[in-house]
Amino acid sequence: MLLTMILQTAAGISLGKFGAAIGAAVAALAAALGIGKIGSSALEAGARQPEQAGHYRLTAIIIGALVEGACLFAILVCLLGILN
Repeated sequence: MLLTMILQTAAGISLGKFGAAIGAAVAALAAALGIGKIGSSALEAGARQPEQAGHYRLTAIIIGALVEGACLFAILVCLLGILN
């Protein structure tokens, strides 16, 4: 059923726009996986050394923001590909 919906959607648009949409989805998925890995690693590090938990939390927030920024740029590039 999902494949049928994708094929019906793809029939109405060019392959370049379809590729850009897939690229945006992959960028968002990669960012979500990256932030999940950052969060789990920060929690594990905080559990091992509780006295450094604040430092690990701050580092995780900064790295998470950088990952989100990279994802935002990737999605913007893909959206520009769709709109042009």
